[in-house]
Amino acid sequence: MSTRTLVSPATLARPRGRALYWTVFTGVVLLFTLAFLFPVYWMVTGAVKSPDEVARTPPTLVPDRWHLDGYRDAWELLQLPQHLWNTVVQAAGAWAFQLVLCTAAAYALSKLNPVFGKVILGGILATLMVPAQALVVPKYLTVADLGLLNDPLAIWLPAVANAFNLYLLKRFFDQIPRDALEAAEIDGAGKLRILWSIVLPMSRPVLGVVSIFALVAVWQDFLWPLMVFSDTDKQPISVALVQLSQNIQLTVLIAAMVIASIPMVALFLVFQRHIIAGISAGSTKG
Repeated sequence: MSTRTLVSPATLARPRGRALYWTVFTGVVLLFTLAFLFPVYWMVTGAVKSPDEVARTPPTLVPDRWHLDGYRDAWELLQLPQHLWNTVVQAAGAWAFQLVLCTAAAYALSKLNPVFGKVILGGILATLMVPAQALVVPKYLTVADLGLLNDPLAIWLPAVANAFNLYLLKRFFDQIPRDALEAAEIDGAGKLRILWSIVLPMSRPVLGVVSIFALVAVWQDFLWPLMVFSDTDKQPISVALVQLSQNIQLTVLIAAMVIASIPMVALFLVFQRHIIAGISAGSTKG
């Protein structure tokens, strides 16, 4: 069975056709690479320029002189270690709570066949139709009534129930062969043992994707942490950069943004294999 492509095998067999193909392919790859990496380069180099050079028109592509003091000043003046640690605590707690609850709920809806399971799933998915802005005031009043303002629980608890991640996990669990679960039941494994020993090891790709979604959602959130953390010392990096940048030089602020983005970039680079595998598994199995 032959596969139809834009460039026929006969064209690729000729030296001129092969040279043209690789020229176009290389050009497209370089173009997309430049489009994605140039903003990153511009932000990183903007932090090492002088304030006058940053405001210069036309802008300079390469800094005239490299001033690394911007990163040092950002680290000290904006108290980045403290606010980065606040963000790590808030993101890690939200990730842990969400992963436990969404995994348990998805496993129950997928493999335990609860009464009115489809109705419950439909109600969960219906919450995706509600705009996030419409939930801000009820969430704030609830958190305030519980006395959780300026407490990491104000971030953790609202992030626990995520309908999209729950549905993503359920769709993946649906594709796990029931024969493997029945074999474990014959060997005497209970429901929790099956979840821990069979389902979770087979679901590492989708768990990686859900983990990235959960961490990035908390790391980049601004409005909700701004509302629940009035204490500056407890604010995450996304809020602190705005609150503390009023009288800060632009180069220092750019340097702080670069430092704040490093953890998420590093996280993606470390777990990119699991992310791609999870997306691929979801698309092929779905």
